[in-house]
Amino acid sequence: MTLKAGVIGWPISHSKSPLIHSFWIQSLGLNATYEAIAIEPENFVAGVYDLIKKGFQGANVTIPHKEAAFQICDARSERAQKIGAVNTLVFRKGQIFGDNTDGEGFLQNITTNHPTWSVKNGPALVIGAGGASRAIICALIEVGCPEIRIWNRTFARAKRLQSEFGKPSLAWMDTLDKACEGASFLVNTTSLGMKGQDDLVIDLSGLNKGALVTDIVYTPLITPLLCAAKASGFPVVDGFGMLLHQAVPGFEYWFGVRPAVTEKLRKAVLK
Repeated sequence: MTLKAGVIGWPISHSKSPLIHSFWIQSLGLNATYEAIAIEPENFVAGVYDLIKKGFQGANVTIPHKEAAFQICDARSERAQKIGAVNTLVFRKGQIFGDNTDGEGFLQNITTNHPTWSVKNGPALVIGAGGASRAIICALIEVGCPEIRIWNRTFARAKRLQSEFGKPSLAWMDTLDKACEGASFLVNTTSLGMKGQDDLVIDLSGLNKGALVTDIVYTPLITPLLCAAKASGFPVVDGFGMLLHQAVPGFEYWFGVRPAVTEKLRKAVLK
């Protein structure tokens, strides 16, 4: 029997997930397929149940379906429940299980590139208050980050995050300069700096010496934020590894094998 999975989005032609999963399928010699599946928002529920009827093991979910995927689930992982969004669906005996692997992918990317990095080094600054921000904040809380600062252009969204997670260590900051002061870790979760978007303009001089700077944007691979951080002598991590690492749990759910994120995979997908 051929095992089947895919990625659902609208549009979906830009997704690199088929490249990632097809690389693993071929490398591991599995009898499996992974495809890009375009489903319009108004047809999302019917489209998911159609995949179940067709014998799919599950699917990744990308923009704009992550909240709708959360709603359709019969059961969810604890982290997906906290985040309020799902990026991985698993079909089991007609039931739908949902997980969110973005936070796991984010942390794995950081620790792979900087094994000595620790959340205990000091405050973390998360820029943005969208879905990716929620996943990353949830992951930082899980690994014991002592203080998480949020900065977002919209006050209400940042305050809502603070109230929903209900952690004393989670603080909204009214200015970027104040948020950077004494921080040992900075992550941009917004689209600022992405090709075609405005740059993220930020003064990094207030960061702790040796602070780690990362960006979940990976087009371009080295964003203006990372360029500025490197020029100031800060270690940086690009966002491409997060994309690769967040794919690992889903592959294991559907195909029963845990794949590895390797330099060969990274080069193949970037190419």
